[in-house]
Amino acid sequence: MVAAVACAGDGTGLDQNGNPVVSTSPCVAATGGCTGGACFAQDIQPIFSSNCALSGCHAGTAPQQGMNLSAGVAYANIVCVPSTERPGMMRIRPFEPDSSYLFHKIQGTQTTVGGSGAQMPLGAAPLSPQQISLIRTWITQGARNN
Repeated sequence: MVAAVACAGDGTGLDQNGNPVVSTSPCVAATGGCTGGACFAQDIQPIFSSNCALSGCHAGTAPQQGMNLSAGVAYANIVCVPSTERPGMMRIRPFEPDSSYLFHKIQGTQTTVGGSGAQMPLGAAPLSPQQISLIRTWITQGARNN
């Protein structure tokens, strides 16, 4: 008898049976101002504006996946908004980066949670490790709109 075993990752985002974890906690963002760590307006939005909110991508009147990441509208389009590409997951689930589909898309780990498509930004260099870390920090701190 021969057994074949394969491993496609470290198990991040999977339950004990290897299925994608879908959080059942209420989706509520933290409140309050920017007191350190990562702030949406000064840290996160500039990343989206320069890498994502571009013509033909996540900007304008017909953004990809209906997700406009332009300044002034990005927050309302991502936090506690269901993913259209991965039903059952929020684009950004405050406090839970591993349950946030958009975070998986920028890491290139979307298939590990049952998603599809390519790593974002499409057709460009991936975000830097520092940018990804900053977005993780912002989500972990509650994805405040500050």
